[in-house]
Amino acid sequence: MRGSWAAALLLLVAACAVPAPMPSPEPTPTPGPLQRATSPPAQSPAPSPTAPSPTIPSPTAPRQRLPVVLAVHATHPVLDVDLAAARAVVERRADRLTAGGVRFTVAGLDRVRTDRSAVAAVPATEVDETVRVLTVDGRHPLRDPARYPLTAASDRPVGEVTTITIAGDLMLARRVAAAHRDDPAATLRPYAKRLAGAEITVGNLESTLSTDGEPTQGDDSFGADPAVLDGLRLAGFDLLSLANNHIGDYGRAAMLQTFRELDAAKIDYVGAGRDLDRARRPVVITDGAVRIGFLGTESIGETPAATNRRPGTNRLNMPPRTGPLDRRALDRIAGDIRALSERVDLVIVIPHWGTQYTHVAEPSQRTAARAFAEAGADLIIGGHPHWVQGWEPLGDATVVHSLGNFVFDMDFQTKTNEGVFLEIVAWDGEVRAVEPVPYVIDDRFIPGPASPARARSILADIAEHSRGPYARP
Repeated sequence: MRGSWAAALLLLVAACAVPAPMPSPEPTPTPGPLQRATSPPAQSPAPSPTAPSPTIPSPTAPRQRLPVVLAVHATHPVLDVDLAAARAVVERRADRLTAGGVRFTVAGLDRVRTDRSAVAAVPATEVDETVRVLTVDGRHPLRDPARYPLTAASDRPVGEVTTITIAGDLMLARRVAAAHRDDPAATLRPYAKRLAGAEITVGNLESTLSTDGEPTQGDDSFGADPAVLDGLRLAGFDLLSLANNHIGDYGRAAMLQTFRELDAAKIDYVGAGRDLDRARRPVVITDGAVRIGFLGTESIGETPAATNRRPGTNRLNMPPRTGPLDRRALDRIAGDIRALSERVDLVIVIPHWGTQYTHVAEPSQRTAARAFAEAGADLIIGGHPHWVQGWEPLGDATVVHSLGNFVFDMDFQTKTNEGVFLEIVAWDGEVRAVEPVPYVIDDRFIPGPASPARARSILADIAEHSRGPYARP
């Protein structure tokens, strides 16, 4: 534990006479409605003279309450545990725990990262996206700290909580459109409330919003009706990456019309634009005092690369589709990331890269991701393979090589009909959790929750092709 936190805990331990280094957590007072992160979190009031409360003999005693979390290996899904069992572990009255049918043994946080059977009870400030936290009686310690039932005294507040949801490839044209002519929002409706519940919701729009032109890729030309914007708004999409090989499927006029449709709908976009300056321009979204920057890149081709006079994508040529790695373009993009990182709290890069229909990331993906991470990217969330791919840490960044399809009509393979979207939690711009939510696309091209067995299979595919703490030990 860090020094100030540890000192506060020891004082609380002494006051409460708890016979273990971890303090006996107190139930969080029943809160009012949970506030968005645009205002400082409410602080617990000082104890009333008539209310029994532990006395901490220090004039600088901490007055904040911080969640005490239960952390397990990152290859687990988010599991729930009841309060009594969680409290017994935190108070060191139990050395075993069962959550979601999985049995865990209490251990330290370092062991959790290498042992799927270990669980650690630690201050919330000790965890990051390389572990998975448990919910307690349905309360998430990082997403919903004001209502989480296990807390301890701390000299630092939770800070601003920002939630970000990122979905994979959204293709709302072709057979998807034909199946839902009377309701273009149908494909997004089942998950709309959950997606819109995040402060920021992001996806990759794998089509134009116009067919004003000749199709450039035959039957694989994707042009959606602008009516799909109703579904995107319903699901709360704030930002779309257009850095892909289909934004140019109907030529220049359709691409420019797509930009205008998104501008009119007040949905931001990255990775493509009317010229290179706009295509490479990041989007910064502010949540309270926290600034999150997004940048998109495309490495597949088919859509023209933007130039000073031509609309297109923010191109990074690299194997396997667009030739050898373009070091000059990589340096340019790294410079854009570096400049962005100096004016925001969190940088998320969305590359379109790799090989279709495989769980295996290309070496070029890792080369590019390393340059992005070294330049200041915190999260690198890829797309295009249409299957899930592995995760890995690169320095302080996390790379998710592919999320898979979110809405698509690729019903010719099992793996193209499944994927994950990410639910990210940051405190004051520092990533605390990146949680995959597995789903399956049905025969009407609508994503919905995967069964427990299918969810385990999807997460196992990710773990098998991951590295470091994201790989199955």
